[in-house]
Amino acid sequence: MNNPTLQVSDLTKTYNKGLPGEVRVLQGASLSVQPGEVVALVAPSGAGKWTLLHIAGLLDTPDSGTVMIEGADMTHLSDRRRTAVRRATVGFIYQFHHLLPEFTALENIVLPQLANGVGAGQAKTRAMELLTRVGVEARASHRPAALSGGEQQRVAFCRALANAPRLLLADEPTGNLDPGTSDQVFGALMELVKGTGLSAVIATHNLELARRMDRVIRLTDGTLST
Repeated sequence: MNNPTLQVSDLTKTYNKGLPGEVRVLQGASLSVQPGEVVALVAPSGAGKWTLLHIAGLLDTPDSGTVMIEGADMTHLSDRRRTAVRRATVGFIYQFHHLLPEFTALENIVLPQLANGVGAGQAKTRAMELLTRVGVEARASHRPAALSGGEQQRVAFCRALANAPRLLLADEPTGNLDPGTSDQVFGALMELVKGTGLSAVIATHNLELARRMDRVIRLTDGTLST
């Protein structure tokens, strides 16, 4: 049996520890995500979902608990090693696309591949394949300002998958779009995720979108439940 792509166990995280404004964000949170599984993370604002995603994606460390990616313990790695694993294994999608405005859609997807040591020709081929998967290949030469909000976010999806990660972490990836565009763009994201076979944890307030994923997990009072 394959190891879970992501397994976090008994995570705790407190900000301003020991101070009057102490905030306990995570209190024993545990989650396991299997290869190819897409999990919806539903939580109210301020519940700690971004903290959980940051810890799972090796951008932050817990006060206690463990983070395992593909069976390997990531909890106590050096910053340099965490960065290397994150670059090779984890993709991030944010509510706002954060595309580089001076580069074209194609270039925004090529650049992270070049930073990861991929040759320019191979990187361009990969970028066009991804843009084609989400239906915006005709916009490859356009800069972000010339793209619609939905097109910008589709390009951001492609950028997150440029280096073929095994784990995708997304925070409200369609939250900045109108309902009609959100539904279309989310469909493109799900096709992209399922087509590449990676695992994903997607935070959303939208219960209709959450039900289209394989499983729904709720973050409440610092713990996770179904």
